Amino acid sequence: PLVEMNNMHKRFGGVHAVNGVSIDLYPGEVVGILGHNGAGKTVLMKALSGAIPCDAGEIRINGKKARIESPRDARKYGIETIYQTLALADNLNAPANLFLGREIMTRYGTLDDRAMESEARTVISRLNPNFRNITDAVKNMSGGQRQSVAIARAIYFNAKILIMDEPTAALGPHETAMVSELIKQLKKEGIGIFLISHDLHDVFDLSDRVSVIKNGRLIGTRRTRDVTKDEVLGMIIMGKLPAT
Repeated sequence: PLVEMNNMHKRFGGVHAVNGVSIDLYPGEVVGILGHNGAGKTVLMKALSGAIPCDAGEIRINGKKARIESPRDARKYGIETIYQTLALADNLNAPANLFLGREIMTRYGTLDDRAMESEARTVISRLNPNFRNITDAVKNMSGGQRQSVAIARAIYFNAKILIMDEPTAALGPHETAMVSELIKQLKKEGIGIFLISHDLHDVFDLSDRVSVIKNGRLIGTRRTRDVTKDEVLGMIIMGKLPAT
């Protein structure tokens, strides 16, 4: 597996937010992470992204034990998170957002805008060939285009593992379809994706496996093709595995 999270635990005071969860992810695979608000899925993924340290458990990346104590550590292992808010600077264009904090400089110590635009066009066209207006301010772009910028930023810096938090929330049908195509493209490139979502349709359309978490515990992981939406709803609501 690209990622193995084994027997993960996290407490906040008396609340056991993540309680002995084990989960894995393979190259070119999408694993949907499902559960109610407060189920523990976001805390688990924040442990992988370095945003929250876990109290116990082991993370392995490509079979080797990984020490992830900060987002910088996570990036070293090729882990990037695409948050629901996208964390983009609205007043900057796509190249400036792509290289924010990691700008390309000329030999004179000034920003190399031309190089950044050229690199941005290359990586964005790989994801979304119809995206042309990359020099517009991000605030003037559509939701799907903004997702393209956020994903391009992750893969440009060699992400092999993506955590996507509600990537289609607040998007219309056309924009949702665009993000679905982006995810399919990333799968072809061998990138593994953890997809946190409340949208069962999204998860069933895009994921290879689904993992359901309830009250901090992993209820189970199933191949998407082997379960129905009703069975997954039963796992989310009742915490019961479908009959085999």
